[in-house]
Amino acid sequence: MKLSQMLFVTLREEPADAEVRSHALMARAGFIQKLAAGIYVYGPMMWRVLRKIENIVREEHDRAGCLELLMPAVQPRELWQESGRWDRYVQDGILFHFADRKGSEVCLGPTHEEVITTFVKRQIQSYKQMPVTFYQIQTKFRDEIRPRFGLMRGREFIMKDAYSFDPSAEAMKASYERMREVYRAIFRRCGLRFTPVEADSGAIGGSGSEEFMVDADTGEDAIAVCRESGYAANVEKAVSQIAPPPPAPEAIAMHKEPTPGAKSCEDLQRLFPDLPLERMLKTVLYKASFTEREEIVAVMARGDREINEVKLLNFLDALNVELADEQTVRQATGAEPGFAGPIGLADHVRLLADASVEGVQGFLCGGNETDTHYLDVWFDRDLPQPPSHDFGLVQDGDLSEDGQGRLSITRGIEVGHIFQLGTKYSEAMSAQFQDEDGKNKAIWMGCYGIGVSRVAASAIEQNHDANGMIWPLPIAPYSVLLVQMKAGNEDQDRVAQELYDQIQEAGVDVLWDDRVKVSPGAKFKDADLIGIPLRIVIGRDAKDRKVEWKPRVGETEVLTVEGALEKLKVALQEQNS
Repeated sequence: MKLSQMLFVTLREEPADAEVRSHALMARAGFIQKLAAGIYVYGPMMWRVLRKIENIVREEHDRAGCLELLMPAVQPRELWQESGRWDRYVQDGILFHFADRKGSEVCLGPTHEEVITTFVKRQIQSYKQMPVTFYQIQTKFRDEIRPRFGLMRGREFIMKDAYSFDPSAEAMKASYERMREVYRAIFRRCGLRFTPVEADSGAIGGSGSEEFMVDADTGEDAIAVCRESGYAANVEKAVSQIAPPPPAPEAIAMHKEPTPGAKSCEDLQRLFPDLPLERMLKTVLYKASFTEREEIVAVMARGDREINEVKLLNFLDALNVELADEQTVRQATGAEPGFAGPIGLADHVRLLADASVEGVQGFLCGGNETDTHYLDVWFDRDLPQPPSHDFGLVQDGDLSEDGQGRLSITRGIEVGHIFQLGTKYSEAMSAQFQDEDGKNKAIWMGCYGIGVSRVAASAIEQNHDANGMIWPLPIAPYSVLLVQMKAGNEDQDRVAQELYDQIQEAGVDVLWDDRVKVSPGAKFKDADLIGIPLRIVIGRDAKDRKVEWKPRVGETEVLTVEGALEKLKVALQEQNS
């Protein structure tokens, strides 16, 4: 392709709403153009990147024996009600849904478990038809509350989703492991540095899942990693060993203390400097939403720990969990927010405790009275021990669960997520098969997602500099960029045309910057911005059939035309080896 034949426009300024480098650079280079919040036009170069990623995804799935299909984006409400997910997705506010002209409610698919389960239950009758895995590459729709980071969190995005079907739990796990290796191969071929981590299954459900995280400081997700043992998990899922509380003090009677304005543990430390945070127990109130009711839940935790709301949501099996508003807190405690405690809560409040409070005695807690706290409180003497569970958010420096090292918290971008669904959907939607004994059983399922557009953005987050993008060769919009310093110069025209023809004949995708009224300096700036990894510059030495081999990153060499072509051949072979 000749650049003069493309509509190629770059911007000097970055978009005001660009929070990460990938968004800023793609917008400046004309790769994407914002149409509305979280909705983008993919320009010609961006589309080439996405198609290359899609091709890698297809090749690896096909190699593993997966079957490609395409499912509809519009899905009837009845399918989602059958699986039990409609209310949760509507409650979360991420489902695009509307009524058609006949009044039937439908949604734009954020995912396709319901559709594929319906498809398969009409196709599979016997264990002999399994294992089988289907996949598609399709646009998905999610009405994100806060679309941000360009292609990282959009309301419309390209995704590959795959679904495996097996006759047993063991066979499902084998399919899961096979897809795990498929994902590793895909992300390696895309040139990404990534880490598989344990993850929460969220609204998808299932017994276990892993996320594939691209290492990036700008990532939305926090990851807990133990270098010594290799343990890695999203903090939503991560567990750790918590240091035990300090020994209990001598038992004295519980008593109230005035604590004017002390609404946080930090405030209380100033009033009681000798009382360790581990013996300050906070009580946090939440509103949990279920299909036909709401529940107020109070959770106790040590002052040195934070509550993991994802763990709480999963424990309650609720549609949604959010911090209680001020009015709800007053009704539940009789006090202003900041003074909630476990003693004297309203009868309708369900009291739970994080596992960190186990063994804590002689503690401070809220008095359920404004500007008041209780001191020297003992479980089983002053109040019953509440039911406890791991609701804790792991922290940097925690001892890993296996005790082999300390956790460090890093950032990552989720580009893939794989799930062992079990029989959640097949039981709900009556997807059954006959086993060897002729008995009807539920099909075992797995599902596997890759954010294709997010992979592209993640590659930029890992590969850029002050001048622009640095695409990994396998997913670059073009493998080679020819920069002709002076279009119209006879020697340069001849050499550039020769290189262009030979590179194309070799089956390599090449972009030729043959623009006439653009200065060499501007061409080099554009070349750095769009980030094509291999570059050949045709300049004043063209009369001697010499050019510059100038990769996006690396040393510049002056070579003959033949030498440059050989250099290119070697670079491509190294990439494919």
